Amino acid sequence: MTDTVVDQAQPTAAGDRSTRAAVATMYRLTTGHRASITVATLLTLVGSALGLAQPLVAKQVVDASGRGQVLWPLLLLLAGLFVTEAATGAVGRFVLERMGESIVRGLRHSLVGRLLRLEMREYDRHRSGDLISRVTADTTLLREVVSQALVDLVTGALVAAGAIVLMVCIDPLLLLLVAATVATAAVIVASLLKGIRAASERMQTSVGTIAADLERALGALPMVRVHCAEEREAQRIGECVESAYRAGVRTAKLASVMSPAVELAVQGSFLIVLVIGGLRVNADANSLGDLVAFLLYASYLVLPLSSVFRAVGLIQRGMGAYQRIEQALSLPAEPSQAQTPAARARTREPARQTVSYQEPALALRDLSFGYDPSRPVLRGISFTASHRRQTALVGRSGAGKSTVFALVARFYEPDSGALLFDGMPATELSRGECRSRIAVVDQATHVVHGSLWDNITYAVPDASEAEVRRVVELAQLAGVVERLPGGLSGMLGERGGTLSGGERQRVALARALLARPSLLLLDEPTSHLDAVNEAALTAAMQDVARECAVLVIAHRLSTVQHADRIIVMDEGRAVACGRHEELLTSSPTYRELAAGQMLRPANARTSPVTTVSPHPRHPL
Repeated sequence: MTDTVVDQAQPTAAGDRSTRAAVATMYRLTTGHRASITVATLLTLVGSALGLAQPLVAKQVVDASGRGQVLWPLLLLLAGLFVTEAATGAVGRFVLERMGESIVRGLRHSLVGRLLRLEMREYDRHRSGDLISRVTADTTLLREVVSQALVDLVTGALVAAGAIVLMVCIDPLLLLLVAATVATAAVIVASLLKGIRAASERMQTSVGTIAADLERALGALPMVRVHCAEEREAQRIGECVESAYRAGVRTAKLASVMSPAVELAVQGSFLIVLVIGGLRVNADANSLGDLVAFLLYASYLVLPLSSVFRAVGLIQRGMGAYQRIEQALSLPAEPSQAQTPAARARTREPARQTVSYQEPALALRDLSFGYDPSRPVLRGISFTASHRRQTALVGRSGAGKSTVFALVARFYEPDSGALLFDGMPATELSRGECRSRIAVVDQATHVVHGSLWDNITYAVPDASEAEVRRVVELAQLAGVVERLPGGLSGMLGERGGTLSGGERQRVALARALLARPSLLLLDEPTSHLDAVNEAALTAAMQDVARECAVLVIAHRLSTVQHADRIIVMDEGRAVACGRHEELLTSSPTYRELAAGQMLRPANARTSPVTTVSPHPRHPL
């Protein structure tokens, strides 16, 4: 169903805002649900036909009463028609509502699947709150369109046509007068439709901006509170609220003009029928029964015509929401996780079992990349990370260390050069295969709403308790488990609000270790740890390096001074490599980094540091 919805979400002609194009677009959305539409339409038409028959029966009742005939059979028939019409209408409406929910379900599945698989560049270009609103607010508006407007448009037109045919048979002159009044209202409505659609598009866009700005503020609420910025954020979001308000008022203004136009047409038609029809009855041109029947048909004509006008307006409003959904579905997504039969056949464990330790776990060969191609971040960098070894990346902020991790995780593709896993080019592996070999602990430690167990086992949902306990000890989380009510089942709150920064980082580390990756990427793993826990984690990293390749980014050199190999980066290049002691003597860049982290004597606060101690235990 999801694939069908995506396939049918074809773009409309650019700038085509006609009602015909909008109806055609909405109709394409119903692919796969045509049987439901047919059943609902038939039920609605049957109910409408029963409604159209009621004036004829009412005419017979009036005429029979004038002749003194028995009325109860006709009254029973009239009551039966009324009840049956109500029942068929209720069933038809249920079928429509269920179809609308089904279509929206498919759209939401498509949107969620698409948004979770977008290229990483797209998240840099679009605000997540706005993308979320397309799954929620826009699809909700679209549900009303596909579940009501389309069928109302069809059945309303058919019922109106049937009523007009019967009215022609009763009194053509009165029908012409009614048609002139209705045509005037139709012209007014048509002139307002484009404005309603444009205003609806602006309103939906503003609602998406409100969601994005509110998510921005709530995601950084501690910062907002500390800087007393609640009023500024409220004002920023309030501007979007005002924009949505203005667009909504514009829509309401146009709709308020459209509604009286329809009502005037209705009332004018009734007045014409009453006045002209009454005069014709007095002149014996028609019977009183004919006038009653014509009035009833006029009332039945009003309802379907009103539904047609309403449906057209709703479809134009729905097109604004649909275009936003269509834009989201057309955003470029990552390719399939398994592109070849060989890729589909390989899973995490077999991949680890077939690892060749003769090749490095990771190799970068003359790799270049820039988020903006005109401003490269990496400039021909080359290095390797060997199995069962700890390799460290160090350098000033902005040297490109985190960008290396983003490329290794296949979040982005390099502009040039090669990335190899165990000697195999990344281009010959699916992104899923590459990611199955790695685990990442980045600076922005991600803790999702749920229990501690849920967070640790996120990558391996079927992990045993023994495996979880192992990584809990390895990541120094035993104290957290004891403190949390419920232990491993304890809830962590939104974004891990019940944990400290260091505890969140250790949860992320435990999650990564549980996956038993071939390559573990650690981005500043000790940035939130105290000296005691840093020393323990440094020892744990050495233990982990006996099982897999470890590539770690560190600004605190005390974390990586025992690494088997340290890569010094500067301006997107690898300018030196070696062990800690070697680099202190051979690399000016590394020596400068180390000098900035050495403790100065108490009496030398104003003296520049001129020497560097090679002692391995001098963390900041």
